[in-house]
Amino acid sequence: MVLRGCGSATPSRSISNQELGQRVETSDEWIRSRTGIGARHVVGEKESLGELCGQASERALAMAGWDAESLNLILLATSTPEDLFGSAPRLQARIGAGNAVAFDLTAACSGFLFALVTASQYLRTGAMKRVLVVGADQLSRWVDWDDRRSCVLFGDAAAAVVLEASDDGQDDLQGFLLRSDGSRGEVLQLPQISDHDPLIAEASHQRGGFQPIQMNGQEVYKFAVREVPAILAKLLEETHTTADSLDWLLLHQANQRILDAVADRFDIPNSKVLSNLSHYGNTSAATIPLMLDEAVRDGRIKPGHQIASSGFGAGLSWGAALLRWSGPA
Repeated sequence: MVLRGCGSATPSRSISNQELGQRVETSDEWIRSRTGIGARHVVGEKESLGELCGQASERALAMAGWDAESLNLILLATSTPEDLFGSAPRLQARIGAGNAVAFDLTAACSGFLFALVTASQYLRTGAMKRVLVVGADQLSRWVDWDDRRSCVLFGDAAAAVVLEASDDGQDDLQGFLLRSDGSRGEVLQLPQISDHDPLIAEASHQRGGFQPIQMNGQEVYKFAVREVPAILAKLLEETHTTADSLDWLLLHQANQRILDAVADRFDIPNSKVLSNLSHYGNTSAATIPLMLDEAVRDGRIKPGHQIASSGFGAGLSWGAALLRWSGPA
């Protein structure tokens, strides 16, 4: 499996911490000191998550120099589809990838990493030759914008990578570990509405819809700073990789304090920790590929660089992957 291209897209409107203070009682200092976030992008009335997915996908394909019709598979990692039956087929049509099968994969903030690992299995078996993996979420639809504890955290974005099977044994996914623990899922959830309406006689039906995001921030933080270093340490041990040999640490962009804590655990200098939290906040499944695309395009990540990555979030779910960036052939 070889990583050949990446792309990303964000909504045009960025909302700063100061602007958010017009809606809820908060401040730039309060948000930055606790999260490292300075702004977030929010999908506007004339935009859509589907459009962002299309733009990110086309930019990834352009970097690789591929035609969309050469794709065999599209995996869309999202927890906020525009259609509960699945948004990936619409993305397939949008970019003209008529030869690709397309489906959604839901694992919240771990979604991109889970989708990347899933895609690699299709490529390794030879079942597929070229795959598009997209991480995208529009959490602004499900945030309680009057809850200052949670509304300051999230933003909207889409980002993508394209992968192809290797003919010479090269594998840019050098190792991975994935975990889930549903017994702790209540600390971060977006539950369905439990209201019921009369149907006939003594029967009723459940009303469709979901409640706003519900999060116990303290418990999520403790989960992340405990589990992410542990799974990364196990992955590095299994792949016989030392932390000082890594070129980059690329974690899910949820909280700068989490990024700093993980880096400190492995004595990784700040210069090797990739972070764009200050500009985008937590964009869920989009954070890792969004940061990857930014660092590839500005020249920080170069072909051959080794990247340790971890995604973590609702489910609870978390995982780690050791990646190498190859870039266009």
